[in-house]
Amino acid sequence: MTDPVRMVAFHVLRAVAERDSYVNLVLPGMLKEHSIEGRDAAFATELVHGTVRRQGTYDAIIGSVASKGLAGIDPPVLDALRLGTHQLLSMRVPPHAAVSTTVDVVRREIGHKPVHFANALLRKIGQKDLAEWLDTVTEGLDGDEERAIRTSHPVWIVQALTAALGGHATQIDKLLAADNASPRVTLVARPGLCSPDDLPGTPGELSPYARILDGGAPGDVPQVRDGRAGVQDEGSQVVAITVAEAKVDGNDTQWLDLCAGPGGKAALLGALAGQRGASLVANEVLEHRAELVRQGVHLLDNVEVTTYDGRHGPWQSASFDRVLVDAPCTGLGALRRRPESRWRRQPADLEALVPLQNALLTRALELVRPGGVVVYATCSPHLAETTGVVDAVTAGRGDVDVESTQQLWPHIDGTDAMFFAVLRRH
Repeated sequence: MTDPVRMVAFHVLRAVAERDSYVNLVLPGMLKEHSIEGRDAAFATELVHGTVRRQGTYDAIIGSVASKGLAGIDPPVLDALRLGTHQLLSMRVPPHAAVSTTVDVVRREIGHKPVHFANALLRKIGQKDLAEWLDTVTEGLDGDEERAIRTSHPVWIVQALTAALGGHATQIDKLLAADNASPRVTLVARPGLCSPDDLPGTPGELSPYARILDGGAPGDVPQVRDGRAGVQDEGSQVVAITVAEAKVDGNDTQWLDLCAGPGGKAALLGALAGQRGASLVANEVLEHRAELVRQGVHLLDNVEVTTYDGRHGPWQSASFDRVLVDAPCTGLGALRRRPESRWRRQPADLEALVPLQNALLTRALELVRPGGVVVYATCSPHLAETTGVVDAVTAGRGDVDVESTQQLWPHIDGTDAMFFAVLRRH
């Protein structure tokens, strides 16, 4: 019988490849379905996440060994080989066990035909360690191409992140390494519903509502189960706090989250608004994401969830005191949490996203009243999605001041690479 841990890992990779699934959404359900817990669950988690993160590196190695390169390997077989390669080069799995268990996955989940090929290829890969293989597959390369293989990022992402960091080579190496490290689980205590002192973990460094877990499942925390607290990166918390704390002139009772799904910022923002007697409209264009928002804010009676295209919603101009535009983006700031995104995103995605971001920010500035504030945020440091959008929308407008911009980084701040700008109407 195939080792159930490796079998689950293989099927998660197939779901990622065939159905555009996300590891963090698919893996927990499969572990539960097969009653995999404790150390076996931890092994499966590292196996899957590590394989997806280092896919670019492993593909370069596998392609150098296979006689016909990657193009000659069927996708299911390639996924199995990636799992085996990760065990051989990056986990404390004895080589014979890494090879034999992977070959067994191939035999039982794919068929007998590729068994000999998989066995021979993995045995060859096991003859060198990761450092030796990296030197081999990057020989003759330099700059972005070498960095892309060594850190397992597409070249275009390496180039985009380098530009966002101002071209600093030392910083880009640290950032790419941080993308490949497992992020800590961070909880948020929603004010008025829960105190941070009620939550396990150590205090955060940027948000007064944050607690960082040392381990365990966040779903086992009672306050998370009932909605008084949630799982939320500290950078995301900082964005919501910035919206709430920016100075506004005059009334301060009508708040809007224009792109609220999946709801983490809306829940914190709604809780902060409730403490001041303010109401929040949490808008999300997609119904299934709007339902996630509803689940997150169900304890807050001052939050209304709506489902409109944020560019064309029914709200009157100058009717809100505070507006958050957490715009749809490439998500390049959260590659450590969603490692599969680095292989899905393409430069062409910006052609659709940037005009949408421009339109949403423009609409937000119409909806906020004079004296109010708009916070534009993206979970991406790509310059086209951050300062590029802010500059394009505010250019030539005499009624908007850009009060501040901030870029958070995983390797500096320990958060996702959140960007946000505070804009004031006058």
